Amino acid sequence: FADARKKPLPFLPRTIGLICGRNAKAKDDVVVNASDRWPSARFEIREVAVQGDHCVPEVGRALLELDAMDEVNVIVIARGGGAVEDLLPFSDERLVRAVADARTPIVSAIGHEGDSPLLDLVADYRASTPTDAARRIVPDRARERDGISQALTRMRGALGARLATERSNLTLIASRPVLQGPEAIVEGHRVALTQRVTAMRSAIERRLASERQQLTRSRATLTALSPQATLDRGYALLKTPSGALITSSAQVKKGDLIEGILASGRMVAQVVGATNPTPPADAPDTGA
Repeated sequence: FADARKKPLPFLPRTIGLICGRNAKAKDDVVVNASDRWPSARFEIREVAVQGDHCVPEVGRALLELDAMDEVNVIVIARGGGAVEDLLPFSDERLVRAVADARTPIVSAIGHEGDSPLLDLVADYRASTPTDAARRIVPDRARERDGISQALTRMRGALGARLATERSNLTLIASRPVLQGPEAIVEGHRVALTQRVTAMRSAIERRLASERQQLTRSRATLTALSPQATLDRGYALLKTPSGALITSSAQVKKGDLIEGILASGRMVAQVVGATNPTPPADAPDTGA
């Protein structure tokens, strides 16, 4: 009987299982009222004994059969009002347990408002009458249509307001100077870039000119210090036959052959005489 065991009823069942009496008014109450609310409602109907000794086994079998059908999403057990003893089968433990064990949500619509068999307590929903059960198991198409219409109206209003807001924002953005004349921004950057390129080229040219001048000066210095420059002025390099550079007359004697390296070409000469080296002017007097 605990509420935690009760299953929620589907919003719109594909097929409605209905267990009712044979040729009973309760059947018409459920089918007619449910069809008025939702014309496409489908039913799987099982007519059984709803009082007497056959009630419990027949209702139990019908319940098991409908509960096993995948397309049945809700089951209504309906019976009109009657004497207390006529409703006793719907308090039978076997039937109560069968309803509790069903996997499909069960709606109990037994008797009238004042009747309260145990089946009402174990069912997932208790309807006061079969007509009330019909109202509970399917939605009202007219009401749902109105709800959809109202939702669409609200949606259109919200969408229109959002579009108006975004249109206003877009107009505001488009009115900004940066978008009114984007070429001005490009032109400013183009001028700045041109100036930077010009400055860079000038700096490079100045650096190249400075380096060229430095190179010219270095070349002149190297040329002035070059032995070839000395030879070009008429001087010669003298070497002994062994290849040693002659820097003093003491290195040769009369009759030696020596090699002379000129600015252009070489020659071989013979020493015909040599003077003693003149000591430096600041050389100390040894008294010799």
